[in-house]
Amino acid sequence: MSPGGVCDPAAPNAAPGPRIAVLDYGMGNIRSAEKALLRLGARAEITSDIERARRADGLVLPGDGAFPKAVAGIRALGLDRVLADHIDRGVPVLGICIGMQVLFDGSEELGGADGLGVLAGRVRALEAPGLKLPHIGWAPVEWRRPSPLCAGLGPSTTLFHVHSFAPDPADPADVVGVAEHGRPFCSAVERGPVWGVQFHPEKSSADGLALLGNFVARCAAGVDAEAGRGHDAAQAGGGAVTRSQPSAA
Repeated sequence: MSPGGVCDPAAPNAAPGPRIAVLDYGMGNIRSAEKALLRLGARAEITSDIERARRADGLVLPGDGAFPKAVAGIRALGLDRVLADHIDRGVPVLGICIGMQVLFDGSEELGGADGLGVLAGRVRALEAPGLKLPHIGWAPVEWRRPSPLCAGLGPSTTLFHVHSFAPDPADPADVVGVAEHGRPFCSAVERGPVWGVQFHPEKSSADGLALLGNFVARCAAGVDAEAGRGHDAAQAGGGAVTRSQPSAA
């Protein structure tokens, strides 16, 4: 992080970065998310393998496309169970664009479909009378409350959006950022270890990288905490774990 709190992607890493699984469930725009995370020092990899995802220190659910197909792909691969397990254990999860939307209860897109139900609320079509859809381009996101998601960013940050739908969270406390296209819409959410953004941080220049840097830092903090718990357990057990010696025949 720079002194102002914004992530500096050029800063050297003193230790290997956290392992972040970029989940591949058959939707588009996953490679750019992986590249951005690698640039920030994370050990990022694209995977649809359940076991590799389970070992990750953080999960990113990216993607472009239709809500029903996205949810079907996640469930067909069993990645919904991996997401639920990580969230239960407090492991950070970041949904980007359609990856944010599928975290909600459901969507009205293409006649409607159930989501993963991680966050309460439904995804609805943008209300943008007289404006083009999909909404493609840069839009200011106003941060409505403090959050580690937007740490180091100003009160408003211009970020790149590509979408025709946006979530309508049932709990206003989940909303972190709001943008506008005709009318205001929810552009960023946070509940516990779950973060979601409607925009594409990997395509949003330095500010987008700063936000992704906040996620990488949160994943690294989880690794450090886990290492600390392991050290405490070893101390409580009498020090370092040693291999037992074979008994005499």
